[in-house]
Amino acid sequence: MNVQRFIPVVARAFLVIIFVRSGVGKLLDPAGTIEQIQGVGLPIAPLLLIGAIALELVGAASVILGYKAQWGAILLIAFLIPTTLIFHTDFGNPMQVIQFFKNLSIMGGLLMVVAFGAGAISLDARTAASHSATYANRPTDLESRR
Repeated sequence: MNVQRFIPVVARAFLVIIFVRSGVGKLLDPAGTIEQIQGVGLPIAPLLLIGAIALELVGAASVILGYKAQWGAILLIAFLIPTTLIFHTDFGNPMQVIQFFKNLSIMGGLLMVVAFGAGAISLDARTAASHSATYANRPTDLESRR
């Protein structure tokens, strides 16, 4: 058994589990999240809450399942960039410095998914294999014209 083929699926789960927890937390305490959003002076907090929940949960599900994982990773990066710049730039607060660099690290991992895909154990790989098998025995356009 090639253990190395399992590493990407475990890495994807570890990488995005924080978004699952965060998205579920926002669902369970929307008032608290709206208060945080309003606390930094952003308008339309309820709409931003819905967008944050959608980006976190859809992006995380996509990356974990390896279904359109590169797009899921892009969604999560799109969530992290403004979140990091708005909520974690008080560099006088050591906890905010840690949060800032944590988010940079997560973005680095997500960029690896964007660059290299989900890996062998993923719905993307399964779809590609199924697609290849479907078209493998069909004649090409040139062969069918003969």
